[in-house]
Amino acid sequence: MPPNNNPAFEPIEDEPGLPRVLIIGDSISIGYTLPVRELLKGKANLHRPLTNCGPTKRGIEEIENWLGDGSWDVIHFNWGLHDIVYMTEQGERVDPPQGQHQVPANQYEQNLDTLVKRLKQTGAKLIWCATTPVPEGTSIRKPGDEVEYNAIAQKVMDAHGIPTHDLYTYAIERLDDIQLPANVHFSKEGSAILAESVARHILDILA
Repeated sequence: MPPNNNPAFEPIEDEPGLPRVLIIGDSISIGYTLPVRELLKGKANLHRPLTNCGPTKRGIEEIENWLGDGSWDVIHFNWGLHDIVYMTEQGERVDPPQGQHQVPANQYEQNLDTLVKRLKQTGAKLIWCATTPVPEGTSIRKPGDEVEYNAIAQKVMDAHGIPTHDLYTYAIERLDDIQLPANVHFSKEGSAILAESVARHILDILA
């Protein structure tokens, strides 16, 4: 049984002859994994780490395990929503203005740079996925922080020549229809709409 009984964490067997695609991301990506896999059926084998990939500091610790021994044709990746969570020095999640970001902005930039350098070593085509919006009324995060961290990420991607999938703008243009109230997460239908954009970007880069 996959972790937390979540079918997105079910390991898959590759269909021979198809490109291998890896999605790295947090619960937002977990929400769109299955519909993206369905949209790529017969066109690509879609994998993901069998976990929530959390903040960049977890990425630094786990990236070797997530990449595994196989080769990848495309890696679609994101970190951000967990980096901007507010925490106490003891590691307890709190509402801003208490605490500070789990990963400060300067460390986020350094971590992303380190992770991108490692991802480039795979030889895969890389797609950075911008962090989705933080709505008003949500806890443990402050709206607007994701915009700041997206700008930092864009600077890193520009330096490495990596294209950006602007899922932030795609989501914000239809936010009332797809995101849960006062919550960074999306409805099942909303995740399926995000999946359409993700699948399109993956297919474009495969082409």
